[in-house]
Amino acid sequence: MKKIKDTIEKIEKSCLKSCNTAKSADELEQIRVEYLGRSGKIAALMSTLKNCSLEEKRELGPLLNTLKTLLQETYETHKKRIDAKSVSKQLFDVTAYRPHQLRGSTHIYTQLIHELSTIFISMGYTVADGPEVETEYYNFTTLNIPEDHPARDSHDTFWLCTPDRLLRTHTSSVQAHEMEKTTPPLAVFAPGRAYRSEATDATHDFMFTQGEILLINTDVSISNLLATAQEFLQAFFGKNDLKIRVRPGYFPFVEPGLEIDGSCPFCTTGCAICKKTGWIELLGSGLVHPKVLQYSGIDPEKYSGFALGFGIERLAMIKYGINDIRLFHSSNISFMNQF
Repeated sequence: MKKIKDTIEKIEKSCLKSCNTAKSADELEQIRVEYLGRSGKIAALMSTLKNCSLEEKRELGPLLNTLKTLLQETYETHKKRIDAKSVSKQLFDVTAYRPHQLRGSTHIYTQLIHELSTIFISMGYTVADGPEVETEYYNFTTLNIPEDHPARDSHDTFWLCTPDRLLRTHTSSVQAHEMEKTTPPLAVFAPGRAYRSEATDATHDFMFTQGEILLINTDVSISNLLATAQEFLQAFFGKNDLKIRVRPGYFPFVEPGLEIDGSCPFCTTGCAICKKTGWIELLGSGLVHPKVLQYSGIDPEKYSGFALGFGIERLAMIKYGINDIRLFHSSNISFMNQF
């Protein structure tokens, strides 16, 4: 009987020590199984009582019951402690935030292209993409740009060492690809980078982003073009009363070509942004030239269409009051954090 009493004392000390040092719910559960489980140490001691006399059972039985109760209460106490600590970590994790921690965000280019894509998708257009390294054929020839046009010269275009390869000068080349591989009707929005060999200043850069839309269908007219342009500009600037006016313009791939101005979204009587005129030049556009349709295998007798293009930075500079185009791809964190 003395041996059993010694065992009871050892089990009590061992279990209490293990519970006190347990750091996780899994570790505590292992302790419970070891001491209080069906095959645990308490159960093993209980089974030894069958070999004891009636007098010994009367003395040892209460001791084992007391031990079992003590260990069960100890287990419950420490389980609550560990559970409370786990909840506290979830609710008050001091590592979740650090003062003055740097945070990333999407670039203004990404935000602008997403906003523009949303507008045109809502109008039934799909977003198209194309290669930035282009061939002379897709960048110039299919767009009805003559071989002697200044844009083909090295001082206007970045020609690569690989023969007949250049950095695209506009996203109109995407339209050429789309017309070639898609049977009308066709409605696409093509945003992306373009490159031109020109001096860099506050309003010009060698790399910039363009957005162009192309609609090809039967019976497309200038009225469709103007309605689309006004709807787009009103949505982008958030001005339902924004009006447009049209001036003649020349672009080799459209006929007739039109320059579209928008009424100044910031004033009604003239301001510094519109140079006191009340109008801002915003878009280049026109009806797709029949030769452009023919190059892409589209019958100009059956189909017609319009194209509309703009500089994404230019629209953003007007909308957000940005005075230097070079800021868009600079490392000026203060500028980027505004967006």
